[in-house]
Amino acid sequence: MSAGAVVMMVLAMLVLWGGLAAAVWNLTHRSKAPEEHYRRDL
Repeated sequence: MSAGAVVMMVLAMLVLWGGLAAAVWNLTHRSKAPEEHYRRDL
């Protein structure tokens, strides 16, 4: 592979793995959903 192809492959891998890492970090650090208290008339 040419140098340009390797650079583009590494860049694409960094974007994909970086997005995955950011998503996992976001889920673990913001895992608690806000609790909304509704009054139930049952």
